[in-house]
Amino acid sequence: MQGLSQLSDAKRILFDRLSQGRVSYEPKIGRRPQGSPAPLSLVQEQLYLRELEFAGNPPLYNECVTVRMLGPLDPDVLERSFNEIIRRHEAWRTSFETKAGQPVQIVHPDGTIRFSRIDLRGVGEAERETEAVRLVSEDVRRPFQLNKGPLLRPILVRMSDEDHRLFLAVHQIVVDGRSAYQIYPSELVANYKAFLAGRPSPLPELQIQCADFAWWQRECLKGDESRQVSYWREQLDGNLPVRGWPTEQPDTNALSGCGRIHPFAFSAELSTHVREVSRRLNSTLFLVLLTGLATVIHRYEKRGDVLLGTLSPSGRKQSEVMDLLGYFLNPVTLRLNCGAHRTFSALLRHARGTVSDAMSNDDVPIESLARALEGQDGSGPRPFFNVAVSLQPPTPDLGQPWSVTSMDVESGGSPWPLYLAFIDRPEGIIGRVQFNPDRFEIGTIKGALQDLQLFFETICP
Repeated sequence: MQGLSQLSDAKRILFDRLSQGRVSYEPKIGRRPQGSPAPLSLVQEQLYLRELEFAGNPPLYNECVTVRMLGPLDPDVLERSFNEIIRRHEAWRTSFETKAGQPVQIVHPDGTIRFSRIDLRGVGEAERETEAVRLVSEDVRRPFQLNKGPLLRPILVRMSDEDHRLFLAVHQIVVDGRSAYQIYPSELVANYKAFLAGRPSPLPELQIQCADFAWWQRECLKGDESRQVSYWREQLDGNLPVRGWPTEQPDTNALSGCGRIHPFAFSAELSTHVREVSRRLNSTLFLVLLTGLATVIHRYEKRGDVLLGTLSPSGRKQSEVMDLLGYFLNPVTLRLNCGAHRTFSALLRHARGTVSDAMSNDDVPIESLARALEGQDGSGPRPFFNVAVSLQPPTPDLGQPWSVTSMDVESGGSPWPLYLAFIDRPEGIIGRVQFNPDRFEIGTIKGALQDLQLFFETICP
């Protein structure tokens, strides 16, 4: 039997719910009523409204996904493979606008996109990587027009005769981690192999689409929203310690939207040690990383509670949506009582329960929750956390010569003051910090990362 330490956090939490009798069974998702525009999902609506609030540069929600191909490549077949994905998934041929005061999705019947193609073989070999990053960064920094679309911009770069990169600039409203690192590359490779051999796509037609989920979600959440708000009202009661990371700057620029990226890496030895801690404590890697980060912040703050944010796969609870491209994540707040737990293993158990409870109450978008819980003094919604953390979903084995790479292409924006994204690779744990330079100095970021790695070096299972 697969050990609990090997389960994903979502499966681990489902196991907890089953064992405690806390799983409720929602009705299956069917097709939405036809003849009228579809609503946005709850989290899509929050992204849409915030994008309107911060329209222009820097774009807050632009992402870049990179698929690398080594060996000979037929670019026309690859383009056809990409467009088959767009035909298959309505989310990637959808635009968003406001009608009669309500945000709606407009699904377009045709979303065919032509690749921008760049050949860098004429550039010196040592400069090609830098030039590719420069060109792609320029594209990722360009805002999307949500009311027009498409919300995808693919660029095929030929690095050499047998090295190609397909860079995809995409708006987050139609993509999440599972979409970017699992569904999209798997479908692209499956289509390419089939089309190159003269066969049709091997992928079955989808039974539902993202807009169907959005309509279903709004129908099913009726009556449960107040219960979840009550949970968060109790969880987030009192004076919240929201700073969460050493900073010399005041909070006045917290909403400027500016962002930079700083990559980091654990050594192979440290990565092995952290995984071993996870295995011996029968935990997941994410929970160990989360608990370690909370411990370091607790040492900075010297307060009992630490607040961190993470991305809950709230929309992925239903099996029908697991193969859909789209955005199904909702930020949730984790309030960890670090002062009450004297050992790392005790705090880890506390973190596990906190994460499980948070993801059992993760349907209400965090912006809506902030408004619902705003103070009586008229000060408006308050932020729940300044630091968010996540662990990137594992990438599938695409087979040689294909791979999905995590390339640090900056959009110039950041939706949160500071966001740590960990990536677990066979050669070691790597990651990146996306931060607001109006709030944090790069030297402070580097120092805090060193403290985090030093903490993991010193803990024992």
